[in-house]
Amino acid sequence: MQGFDKLYINGEWTPSRGTGHFDVLSASTEEVMGRIPDGTEEDVDRAVKAARAAFDAWSTRPAAERAQVLARLQQGLTARQDDLARTITGEVGMPLALAKPIQVGTPITVTGTYVQLLQEYAFEEQVGNSLVVSEAVGVVACITPWNYPLHQIIAKVAPALAAGCTVVLKPSEVAPLNAFILAEVVHEAGVPAGVFNLVSGTGVVVGEALVRHPEVDMVSFTGSTRAGRRVSELASATIKRVALELGGKSAAIVLDDANLKTTVKRVVSNCFLNSGQTCSAHTRLLVPRSLHEEAARLAAEAAAGFTVGDPFKGEAKLGPLTSEAQRARVREYIQQGLREGATLVAGGPEQPEGLPKGYYVKPTVFAGVTPEMTIAQEEIFGPVLVIMPYEDEDDAIRIANSTIYGLSGAVWSGDVERAKRVARRMRTGQVDINGGRFNPLAPFGGYRQSGHGREFGRHGLEEFLEHKAMQL
Repeated sequence: MQGFDKLYINGEWTPSRGTGHFDVLSASTEEVMGRIPDGTEEDVDRAVKAARAAFDAWSTRPAAERAQVLARLQQGLTARQDDLARTITGEVGMPLALAKPIQVGTPITVTGTYVQLLQEYAFEEQVGNSLVVSEAVGVVACITPWNYPLHQIIAKVAPALAAGCTVVLKPSEVAPLNAFILAEVVHEAGVPAGVFNLVSGTGVVVGEALVRHPEVDMVSFTGSTRAGRRVSELASATIKRVALELGGKSAAIVLDDANLKTTVKRVVSNCFLNSGQTCSAHTRLLVPRSLHEEAARLAAEAAAGFTVGDPFKGEAKLGPLTSEAQRARVREYIQQGLREGATLVAGGPEQPEGLPKGYYVKPTVFAGVTPEMTIAQEEIFGPVLVIMPYEDEDDAIRIANSTIYGLSGAVWSGDVERAKRVARRMRTGQVDINGGRFNPLAPFGGYRQSGHGREFGRHGLEEFLEHKAMQL
């Protein structure tokens, strides 16, 4: 068991001012795998004040020196990647063979992108008779989720530190152990005291205290749309800058000239990655009505190939969900789909056979889904794909844009230019064309109730900068 009985504040491991703790449960065994402190408002205040005290020196440190610190952080993460992968597999349930390259490898890569960007980014620009300088926004509260825990932390912490901000991190109490390992890496990398602080606890106590704190200049939050509304409400009292990366209900539009067999297989894989616990997952498969029956058959075949089982043994393609609460939520959505008349073609709400313990859900596919159904409108966050028929290209775009979300999407076509025309009409922050892969230098974020602000690359760095004009 991994036990962490202290918080990381002002460059030191220090006891919480409270006496409570959280047990962290293994997603596959339901047994305790670690323990962390249940932080308090007083802990938050100590951490914010440490970040404030460290800000002036860190924000005025040359960019090249901040890059050197980030390079050491990247090296430290690389040295701990096996430990981190096993920890995240335990916490989240992603199979270990995937967790190492995705849950750990991607954050390592992202950290490196900011080392490079700091060598290239122009923090000053002459515009006519003005010198425009880009400066760190200040103390940043980073509040992160459990589904890609280290990835979401690094997506905030790395650009914030690169910009010259100081941070207080509150990781999800469901999957926090990787954040404590990160704090160990931060300490060993020689990040100056107060530049990075870690306070664990609940959203209601620690999260809200951070958002309300008058000395926090910015909140960067990833989580549910419901929680994002609460963050926005609380932050408005002090007019903080807020970046929100929230939920999604992304559509994959299959045009009539696409290779249906290849496309369906790829969409199912995208939907089921991390047991469906991916905010940008393509969970709605939109196909021409004439191809609906064939698409349902192909999706059911693809789903059958997603064997469910122990994420540590290397045989399963689909691990458990992260928690009992999440499993109950997903099962209820599956039941709701059945009640509303969708056709179940794979999976279902029952516990998979041979797995009496662990938060497992069968890989599930519904066909004949209409836009007004609950499973077509709400984010399920589990291995559940819905197949929706459309009449023509305009109808497909209408359906794709018919939810409150706008985080991601996809277009599949034999004609790339046609696919790009359709992609331009989708009201969403990113669109994968014919399976285009994730780019850690491209902006990531949503339209509408999927949030605002962008992460990764230059756009991610600029979220943490203020721009000052000096008229000469």
